[in-house]
Amino acid sequence: MEIQSPALRELADDPRAVEAFWQRVKATGTPLVEPDPEGNDAWRLVTFLWRDDSASHVLALLHTVTDKDRHAHDLTPHLMTNVPGTDVWAISHRLRADHRASYQFSVHRGTREDALRTDRRSWLRVLDEALPDPLAAGPSLAARDGRNPSSVMELPDAPAQGWAAVRENVPRGARGAAEVDGRRVGVHLPAGHTTGDGPYSVAVLLDGEMWGPVLDFGTTLDNLHHDGRIPPTVTLMVETMGRDRRMADLSCSEEFVDWLADTLLPWAAREYGVTDDPARTVVAGQSAGGLTAAFAAFRRPARFGNALSQSGSFWWPDGTEFDGGSEWLTRQFATCEKLPVRFHLEVGLQEWMLLPQNRHLRNVLEARGYDVDYREFNGGHDYACWRGGLADGLVGLLGS
Repeated sequence: MEIQSPALRELADDPRAVEAFWQRVKATGTPLVEPDPEGNDAWRLVTFLWRDDSASHVLALLHTVTDKDRHAHDLTPHLMTNVPGTDVWAISHRLRADHRASYQFSVHRGTREDALRTDRRSWLRVLDEALPDPLAAGPSLAARDGRNPSSVMELPDAPAQGWAAVRENVPRGARGAAEVDGRRVGVHLPAGHTTGDGPYSVAVLLDGEMWGPVLDFGTTLDNLHHDGRIPPTVTLMVETMGRDRRMADLSCSEEFVDWLADTLLPWAAREYGVTDDPARTVVAGQSAGGLTAAFAAFRRPARFGNALSQSGSFWWPDGTEFDGGSEWLTRQFATCEKLPVRFHLEVGLQEWMLLPQNRHLRNVLEARGYDVDYREFNGGHDYACWRGGLADGLVGLLGS
């Protein structure tokens, strides 16, 4: 494979300079970001680097950029090149300068065939054993199920995520968990919370096991509260009950949405003094959770006045174009009377399977006169992008 990076071409001409190369890389962090070879300032040449003198093959797993190729049973787009005479493995991508994505590396010491096997079992093993970038300039992204964390590439024009990091002198709200009617729910309370001082605004986050113990979204909430960007808000992080139950609950399930409205929120009112005002209540989710957030506003608008959907699976119940069998929820909004709800919708430009359907829902809602804040970010189906968008959505829906 041809070496695209000017810095790596220089190294290839003089492999003895490899130590000096790594010293420069350590000082700046990775990936290596260089000007666009086509001269367009809106783009960058981004080179991912791995140091290893005994690997036979290394794969760079850049979220969504090449993920689609695994569906074609081909991992070669992930395959990195060894700079001859060095311990440098590299792969370059031409990316727009506002791109954000998580990434990892998969290191192999066997044959090329072993590295590029793409059956489901082999792919899951690759993901289970993938490693973060030890020289990453950007933040890390924790993972669940015992997997290693990912690194995050943030190009210079990517939207800021200024509330994600822990800050000194910012009061930390209480964190806890409870079982509500057999379901585990994480709870984040704003600093200084006292039940009798309510009613408090309330945010319901689906897939709560990610936003709570894995990603610690409570740090973002603490910063948002401290900066006055949202009012004191009780956040309920509803955990899933396994893959099969998740699919059932987050597929426009009337039973699940009614449980949120009729069991979870009344419990939170008793325990934590949350409001029953739909205008101060947000339900938020990603992927199938994004579909469900919008469905909750459709089914129970008198309880959920704000829906925050990220990369919503609005193709449901099937992936065909808009017709009699697909995009069921969009068709409901197109034909029912306008409801007293507001929306924050966002989707990634790299989400080739979701982008048209999210745009379609936006068009339908706007045509029906709904208040819709719609955004497209340059990224994929990725918590690295969602954690910033979730904060922005809460500010937009609750901050006013």
